[in-house]
Amino acid sequence: MHILLLSAYDADSHQYWHKGLVTHFPEHQWTVLTLPARYFSWRLRGNSLSWAFGESAALLQQPYDLIIATSMTDLSSLRGFVPALSRIPTLLYFHENQFAYPESGHEFKSVEPKILNLYSALAADHIVFNTHYNRDTFLNGASALLKKLPDFVPAGLSEHLQQHSSVLPVPLNDNCYLPPQKEAGPLHIVWNHRWEFDKGPELLYEALAALHAEGVNITCSIVGQQFRKLPDAFNKIKTQLPSLLSQFGYVQSASEYRQLLQTADVVLSTALHDFQGIAVLEGVAAGAIPVIPDRLAYTELFDSRYRYATEDKTIKRNETASLVDMLKQLVSQKESGTLPQAPNIDALRWQQLKPAYQQLMDITIAKFAAK
Repeated sequence: MHILLLSAYDADSHQYWHKGLVTHFPEHQWTVLTLPARYFSWRLRGNSLSWAFGESAALLQQPYDLIIATSMTDLSSLRGFVPALSRIPTLLYFHENQFAYPESGHEFKSVEPKILNLYSALAADHIVFNTHYNRDTFLNGASALLKKLPDFVPAGLSEHLQQHSSVLPVPLNDNCYLPPQKEAGPLHIVWNHRWEFDKGPELLYEALAALHAEGVNITCSIVGQQFRKLPDAFNKIKTQLPSLLSQFGYVQSASEYRQLLQTADVVLSTALHDFQGIAVLEGVAAGAIPVIPDRLAYTELFDSRYRYATEDKTIKRNETASLVDMLKQLVSQKESGTLPQAPNIDALRWQQLKPAYQQLMDITIAKFAAK
């Protein structure tokens, strides 16, 4: 089977996914087109223009058996610009959706990213989400948006999307599954996310500052992808809490990063949004205990004993206090030699999920043929 794969905003998690597809389906012939993960608004709106009239235009005219695209792809416009693509079965994969992103307060307020998500979903033959949380927030958000539109909104669009959707996570590569190499000493916490506001650096800072003030015995590795402009919380952690840091900054070497995860006791998320949380899952696969918020996709991925409570104003308890208490408990367990093992996530291996991905391709082709 000859497959055209389109990744219109090729962020690290999107690369991880499509490289896994190509690697684990060598029996298929792949043509992969990507665009860099920068200039978000332009990339989201302009990817169809860039591909249809750019250097890759000839590749879009080839006789493919299937198209697999990320939800950042402006599928409806691309099919309009290149009519040949409308005659090919198309599967749209949602790593995230624009209805569930937290707002920083600095973005340009526009409904267009949500509309583009909606149009692309309606243009596809089948849509798939990495978690139920992702699908539910998309379907609920799309339904709410459709109700706000002034007139001539066709009935049944939300139901159509639900009927043509399913959930299948991004699989983990085999090199994520490593034997733990725990070390004596303080509880080792790894925070391994993009250094942006939506990953909750303020909560991270507040929790670490509280632990430091109480003299709790921890060490923390803060690693992950960085950008030109960083939230101030990272500077506060670096300047005010240096004694807690065992590592601070991006790890260039993949092998060093894997080794770091093997030595971690805890992999921590403070995110305002995570649609699957690959960084946390990679830590768990290497033997780290997840410490994650009791919200987002984590409620379906991990048992409640790994989730710290979200803010509850009725009992005047905030998320920071809950996180601090959980980490203090883990410190006590390490000191007493009773630290629990990480949960088993073998079900997320590629070898376990490959049959479901092939079934998804077959379903998409069958739906197209039945039109």
